[in-house]
Parts: sequence; structure tokens; C-alpha cells
Amino acid sequence: MTAANSRKSSPDAVLRSDIPGIVWPAVGSDASAHLQSLLFQMTHSQWLGEAELQFRQLYQVKQLMRHALSTVPLYREALSHLDPDVLDWEIFRALPVLNRSELQSGFDVLQSSAVPPSHGAVTEGQTSGSTGMPIRFLQTAATKLFWNALTLREHLWHERDFSGKLAAIRVKVEAGHHPDWGMPVSALYRSGPGATLNVRTDIEKQLDWLLRENPDYLLTHASNLAALAELTLRRGVKLPRLRQARSFSETLRPGLRELVREAWGVGVADVYSCEEAGHIALQCPLHEHYHVQTENLVVEILDETGRPCAPGETGRVVLTTLHNFAMPLIRYEIGDYAEVGDVCDCGRGLPVLQRIHGRRRNMIVLPDGRRHWPSFPRIRYTGIAPVKQIRIVQRSLSDIDAIYTAERPLTPSETQGMVGAIQEALGFPFKVMLQAVDEMPRQANMKFEDIISEVAVPGQNG
Repeated sequence: MTAANSRKSSPDAVLRSDIPGIVWPAVGSDASAHLQSLLFQMTHSQWLGEAELQFRQLYQVKQLMRHALSTVPLYREALSHLDPDVLDWEIFRALPVLNRSELQSGFDVLQSSAVPPSHGAVTEGQTSGSTGMPIRFLQTAATKLFWNALTLREHLWHERDFSGKLAAIRVKVEAGHHPDWGMPVSALYRSGPGATLNVRTDIEKQLDWLLRENPDYLLTHASNLAALAELTLRRGVKLPRLRQARSFSETLRPGLRELVREAWGVGVADVYSCEEAGHIALQCPLHEHYHVQTENLVVEILDETGRPCAPGETGRVVLTTLHNFAMPLIRYEIGDYAEVGDVCDCGRGLPVLQRIHGRRRNMIVLPDGRRHWPSFPRIRYTGIAPVKQIRIVQRSLSDIDAIYTAERPLTPSETQGMVGAIQEALGFPFKVMLQAVDEMPRQANMKFEDIISEVAVPGQNG
């Protein structure tokens, strides 16, 4: 048998052809051609150096600024002095920062009065409102195109086998079975089947569903992934075909990767994004850190004085969307904190975020004023008490409420052990009040935050 005949009957990733009978090379539709064009360009741009990437970004920023100054009331008034032709990074970094409350209250004055028709249909979206205060935003067909292209880039980076089965447990879907993975994969590739389930489904029923579906890939929110992995270990069941779990929408807490590997023997690929700006950073295919999606937006990590953070430093995440001409977001502070990373040895020139810490409300404040993002993964209390899930809420500089579910009531020694473990994780001997509940409450958007500080963000209960 020749080497050619010994190969599989078809390539692992088979492009979908729009012309019957022609399968290789595939001939795509107009929509797929746009995706292929972006993927082709980004396959090249990911290897460019920092200076070249910034040069290209600034060129696009100037286009955005010209449009914003002429058609968006807020920028026309606030930045009337700005000449886009002389814009450089020093001038750009001196522009005012737009915060979330300004976006919430300024929906009308942030809209463009003349969106270029070539950018496609304009649609309105709304964030899930994890703090009870959702944000309205506009996007165009062009911004959705970039979202789809970067989703495909993430699949290709991690070399997923599209012939496998994908199971997705998330919001805004109904339970069902599908002939393929859906958009954007189905626009370019033939794929295996997909199955969907709403994340509001009881976690026991979710795991039962997963066992029946037996997927190759699992996509779900980070907190839901943790709950499924913990339940898997308690029930002693397996997902024999699973190759990888993919998390999104929430901060990937320390310890979750180890938990998933313990439960299913697979790794986790995380995506950092937000609804109003799209993909921010994708996990490197060789490491656990993230590459900023420079082709989609400008990402600044700033300290409390507004200075850009150096590698190893943590700061506020500030974004500028490069292609949203319906509602440009220029230097928009999304409320997250992230740590800057060093240049990656994978060779990609895309900047690195070493870790995504999450929101200010997930930050514990110590009595001396120091702040940090602690973690309390399952491994910290395994062997101490039969606790299934826990949420830590900082009520004051001295008081912590620990809300938990458990297999049975805790003994006095188990209670004492849990208090000690929590104090150690938080880095201070807080007064800890344990509170047992039958079921752990989730926010209205079905997310779950394991650590919330009412001190870091007064008046906000997460």
C-alpha cells in the first residue's frame, strides 16, 4: 500500500464547498470567502513583531477615530480637539477612559448616526448583567464576522477534530441535537454532530445528559465546568471519548484545570471575551496563558494611575474595538483585571496576558488595605469536610460569610477545619461564618462566582 493510499479517506478538516461535486480544493460561498480571507490574513499577522502589529493597529485606529469624531455625539463633543491624522500612541493613551456606567447611561450618545452600509446590518445586544446592571450595545455584521473568524482561529490553534461530536451547555440555547457544530464551523467545514443543553438545567441532569451524549468536546461556562467535574468525581463516572473541555464567559479560577484533569483526564482551553467587544484573548495552544487578539481590538492593561503595566504586573483591562462603526468603544474599561505576561516562546507576536483575575468584586480587601484575588479550589478542602460547593462573600474588613452545600451536616472539627482553610486561602484570620444551604444560588445570568467582595465594590452584591 502506498503512503497516499494508507491515509484516511478524507482530510481531518474538510472545507465545505459551495459547488456540488467539487470538494478539493473547495469553492466557498461569499460568506465563507470572507471568513477564509480573514483567517488567511491572521495566519500571517499572528507571527508579526510588536512594532509591526502596533503600526497596523494605529492605522485602523485612525480610521475608527475619523468615523467616531464625525458621527458619534459623545466623541464629537469630548474629542473635538483631536486630529486623527497626527494621532500616535502617546496621544491615544492620553484620551479619556470610558467606564461601564458611562456606557450604560450613554447608549444614545455613543451611537453612530451614519454607519457605513458596507458594514452590514446593525443589531442591538445586551450583556448578561452579572451585577444586575446589563449594558446595551450595538454591533454590525462586520463585527460578527470578526467574532466568527477568531472563533475559528481558536479551533484551529487547538487542532480540534471537526469530525468529532461537540456538546455545548450554555445560556440562550435549547436542548437539541444538530447535524453539525453550527456557525462558524459549518460555514467552512464539514463536521460531526452537535448537541446543546441550557445551563439552567439541574446539574445532576446535565451530567446524565453528558454521559448519554458521550462527546469528544465540551463547551460550557467555567463555573458550570467546575460543578460538572466535581459531580463526576463524586459519582465516579467517566466521559471516555472526551478530548478537551472549553470554557468561556467567566474567569477561569486557579485549580479548575487540575480538577478537570482529575475528573476526565483532559485539558481545558479557555477563551477570554466580553459580549460588547468580542474576543479579547485566546489561550495559547502551547501554554496556559493568553494571546491578545490584536487584529480585533487594542488592549491596554493599566495600573491605578493609568500607567501601562509591565510583565508580571496586574492592572485594569481597557479596550478599544477596532471595527465597530455602529458604536465605537474607545478606551473602554470593562471592569476586569489581568496580569501582563512576557513574550511567548511559541513565536507569536500577539501580546500575552499571563492570567485573567476577573472583576474588582472578586478581589479580597485586607484590613491593611492590600488587595488580592484569592482562590479556594476544591483541593483546598478535600479531606477536611464533605463540602460540595462553596461561595465566599466578604461583608466587611473583618467578616466573611461562607455559603456552602455539603453531603451532610459538618461536625465541629470539620467546621473548624473549613474556617482555617478559608482563612489561609484569604491570607488573613477573618471572622468566618459558615452557612449551609440545600442548593447554591446562581446569579440571574446563571454564572457562579466563588468569591465576592462587598468591600472592594461597595453597594454591589454580585
